[in-house]
Amino acid sequence: MNTQVCIIGAGPAGLLLGHLLRAEGVDCVVLERRSPDYVLGRIRAGVLEQVTVTLMERLGLDARLKAEGLVEEGFNLADGERLVRIPLTELTGKNVVVYGQTELTRDLMEAREERGLEVIYGAEDAALHDVETDAPYVTYRKDGAERRVDCRFVAGCDGFHGPSRQAIPIDAGQEYERVYPFGWLGILADVPPCSSELIYANHERGFALASMRSATRSRYYIDVPLTERVEDWPDERIWDELAIRLGPEAAANITRGPSIEKSIAPLRSYVFAPMRHESLLLCGDAAHIVPPTGAKGLNLAASDVHYAAEALIGFFCKNSADAIAHYSDKALARVWKAERFSWSLTRLMHRFPEDGPFERMMQVAELDYIASSRAAQTAIAENYVGLPV
Repeated sequence: MNTQVCIIGAGPAGLLLGHLLRAEGVDCVVLERRSPDYVLGRIRAGVLEQVTVTLMERLGLDARLKAEGLVEEGFNLADGERLVRIPLTELTGKNVVVYGQTELTRDLMEAREERGLEVIYGAEDAALHDVETDAPYVTYRKDGAERRVDCRFVAGCDGFHGPSRQAIPIDAGQEYERVYPFGWLGILADVPPCSSELIYANHERGFALASMRSATRSRYYIDVPLTERVEDWPDERIWDELAIRLGPEAAANITRGPSIEKSIAPLRSYVFAPMRHESLLLCGDAAHIVPPTGAKGLNLAASDVHYAAEALIGFFCKNSADAIAHYSDKALARVWKAERFSWSLTRLMHRFPEDGPFERMMQVAELDYIASSRAAQTAIAENYVGLPV
């Protein structure tokens, strides 16, 4: 098979990039090792910045997002006793939209045949070859046979553990990493949310987050040591802990119900630079990971896709090699700002094992300052709604 761009990974980043390229007449094919049902079964984030919403609007695939997405004009920081509201729209003129990543992926997936986007599911053992040349190719196995895609560029949208980043020589890039000493224990339940806006809470017992996927489906998190097991956290124990950590105002509005999903996700900050190696471009989790504090993961992937589509369309449609050359610098400039925000918010809202009374009082002082300073709230709001691309 011959194409112009071979995209590895059919999550939201890979599908978004594929749709954007096909809309401009660039040939591409997307390889995904899992089945469509498996991809849709992954429970992920769902707070969308304007960059992500704009890309869906540009593709004309935003009808369900507009009909079902929950527009959020603010969010809250809590310290166990009070809520400090950050009025996003008042401070920035922008908002975020709560719309599950699963639903966004479904919208992109269901449009692939109509838009002429070829996605090959069940493409196992994908391997990248000759990415240092102008004629890279990708091999994979499907139905017991080895197959090959010849292309001009490969776009790695295959996540942290995918083969794309592994195809870059170890001396051709640099890794930056911070592993956190806790994970987020999440519970998903078909109950109405306790608040119409997200709540990030810093309590003496630990962090908690109240969020939602819809008006009838809630997503809650608490931080736990990495040694904890999901099996040791029955639903009632989680609900009890949430009621304590979120504070009395939120606790009074919590509706309890059976979980439909529970898991513990470890937290890390990670960046691989550069995000381009010759004929290979990395997007999303293949190049960087952010802690979920601040909801940047999916949105950073979307901004990568924006820059990658701009670069590839420039190369094929405008004969501009400069567009490819500048991809990594443009993407990384935004990545590092998002990493900074996610790291700082994680540091503010969590208790670290090495922290003592001094570090705790620094958190208290910072929250007091945010509560009383419009300038501090504006800085948080600008980062939360997403910096310009």
